[in-house]
Amino acid sequence: MKHAFLMILFVIAGSAFSIAQTTVVPTDSKPASTTIAGADYPRVDAERRVIFHFRAPGAQSVSVSLGNIALTKSEDGFWNGTTQPQDPGFHYYTLKIDGVDVADPSSESFFGMGKMASAVEIPEQGVDFYDVKDVPHGAVSSKYYFSNVTKSWRRLFVYTPPGYDNINSKEKFPVVFIQHGGGEDERGWTVQGRTDIILDNLISEGKARPMIVVISNGNVSAGKAGAGYSSAGMAAFKEEMVNNIVPFIDKNYRTLATADNRALCGLSMGGGQSFYTGLESLQCFASVGVFSSGIFGGIKSPNGKTFDAEQEIPGLLSRSQSFNEKLKLFYISVGEQDPRFEYTKTAVKKFQASGLHVEFASFPGNHEWQVWRKSLHDFASRVFK
Repeated sequence: MKHAFLMILFVIAGSAFSIAQTTVVPTDSKPASTTIAGADYPRVDAERRVIFHFRAPGAQSVSVSLGNIALTKSEDGFWNGTTQPQDPGFHYYTLKIDGVDVADPSSESFFGMGKMASAVEIPEQGVDFYDVKDVPHGAVSSKYYFSNVTKSWRRLFVYTPPGYDNINSKEKFPVVFIQHGGGEDERGWTVQGRTDIILDNLISEGKARPMIVVISNGNVSAGKAGAGYSSAGMAAFKEEMVNNIVPFIDKNYRTLATADNRALCGLSMGGGQSFYTGLESLQCFASVGVFSSGIFGGIKSPNGKTFDAEQEIPGLLSRSQSFNEKLKLFYISVGEQDPRFEYTKTAVKKFQASGLHVEFASFPGNHEWQVWRKSLHDFASRVFK
């Protein structure tokens, strides 16, 4: 299968399709950080436009999903094009060559749209909290555990803070369990989200308490009843998190194994999982973070109903004080250009009007990693205080 894919990729439309190398490049641009080593393109210029240039002499049409631009072909068989200025952040894209969607061989590939896809990173001026710096660094390890829910071996990633591996250390740490969105898995927060770099920088600046971060696969199916954003729909994930993942981490890491020292958060689908599992499991988690979730609206509801907080989590509005007593942090964030924005603000206002303590934040951007990186950065700086 791998060889067949490469055949399609490099011999599409009956011609060679290769990574472009050229000595004539725009002087105000440079290869994106997501462009593979040794390739000149894709490039990003000073106006945040993405420049494409590659050779596919036999192709009849080429376009890029990033802005849906059509590329033009030069006499030497190279296809060229420049997008409109892009918002800062991380953007997936695919090439369409003679009607076939393929990954760009000169870009790194990432799992994020329910498939492996190319992506380009657009720098944001003055923002460096997710850049590698000369600070003490923690470590990310890959671990496998057996799930009694799915009856299978599953993988998760664990970030441990600087100094954790000191052989003489007996220090214990609080834990954040962070979830990805739909069409993603445990690789999302590990790679695209830059979780370890964000935590390294925050901890070094004294803006966050040293903590362990667990990044697990939230795609859990065990034949449970219900679907979508509902307590029943989240039942399998809740069982997996509370009965499998948390005990595994407490057994294998030096954790402060109390609710006050555990947080559950996530983006989009993972935000919905955190909302239900966190608020329904306050004996396990005293902090809950919901990033850019469609649970409050802004997406087509699978059951066609309007979000009703009291119905979804009984007592959340009518007995808000009882939740306040157990929650150290209830945090909600969303992108300001996200279709979920107004719905989220409305929900937060209703929560706060009922007396529920909610910390709300919004960031420029749509439903994208730049917003989620900022959400993690903000959440981690507030939790476990």
